[in-house]
Amino acid sequence: MLLLRMLVKVAIASLVVGTILGHFGITPEQVMRETGLSWDRLQDYARRGVEWALPNVLLGSMVIVPIWFLAYLFRPPGAGPSGNQ
Repeated sequence: MLLLRMLVKVAIASLVVGTILGHFGITPEQVMRETGLSWDRLQDYARRGVEWALPNVLLGSMVIVPIWFLAYLFRPPGAGPSGNQ
């Protein structure tokens, strides 16, 4: 729930900042041109990031998910998701 709340805040802040920048006539193409980026280069960075992250996420999940399942399975009766009920 905390992650979702954070993502909503980031999305709202991005919308507000984008609206303000758009009001001053600043476009994403201008920002990318000034920073030396292109759409192809940006896509390449995104693809390389996913190619790096995906194996690490899968490997971590192979350890974390079984530990979480065992902790969930053996928690005391009547304990809620936060464990303090």
